[in-house]
Amino acid sequence: MRNLLLILLSAITVLIVSAGGCDANKQKSTLTVKILSYNVRNCRGMDEVVDYQRVADVIRRIDAEVVALQELDSATQRSGGVVVLDELARLTGMYQTFGASIDYQGGKYGIGILTKEKPVSWKRIPLPGREEARSLLIVELKDLVLGCTHFSLNQEDRLASAGIVSSSFSGYDKPVFLAGDLNAVPESEVMKRFESYWNILTNTSVPTIPSDKPSKCIDYILGLKSDGRTFVTNKTVVEDEPVASDHLPVWAEIEVAY
Repeated sequence: MRNLLLILLSAITVLIVSAGGCDANKQKSTLTVKILSYNVRNCRGMDEVVDYQRVADVIRRIDAEVVALQELDSATQRSGGVVVLDELARLTGMYQTFGASIDYQGGKYGIGILTKEKPVSWKRIPLPGREEARSLLIVELKDLVLGCTHFSLNQEDRLASAGIVSSSFSGYDKPVFLAGDLNAVPESEVMKRFESYWNILTNTSVPTIPSDKPSKCIDYILGLKSDGRTFVTNKTVVEDEPVASDHLPVWAEIEVAY
């Protein structure tokens, strides 16, 4: 009987040690991704020339996995019927997802996302904008979720939008990012509100507009805070591209542990 008891105790001890070892050796998942945010102004540069190839060349040079774009015409009179995001997707070889914010000149006007990988799903969420309606475009990929937006010029609308955006990503168990033109400087109440829920992953001390003589930062990439999730910016750059648009391209290479 005594020998049987010793055998049972030894077996239990082995099980406990084994279980503890499994927990100790459990590895977190990690993801490294490069994200670009770029307000392209319909690819109309500071020289007032519309040049899709020029903007596509900027996107290809940066070589981000996911690209958030703002100010895109879709088959409008102004664009001569061109669907701007389709043209950029063709020139970069990326998948495109468009989010219309308003009807404009016989077509649509809004925001878009380019991805190297085909999206799993997408949705558009309307945001307030008293001068023009705004929106949030969410694209889900296999390993992450990206939101793209372009906020209103009105402070009250921006504050309301910050709350709507921050509550729009429930249900995703993947790392969530937000990129876009928030029309808000780093010290603004809007960005303070964002910082309650998001990590700012780009260098806010570097101005992003106007592209020829940049004086203020209003373009950002953010990561949604979550228990057990950490964001590390390996590198972030505001590109010196003074002609292709009135905004400078902003990108970050980010490592996420979750």
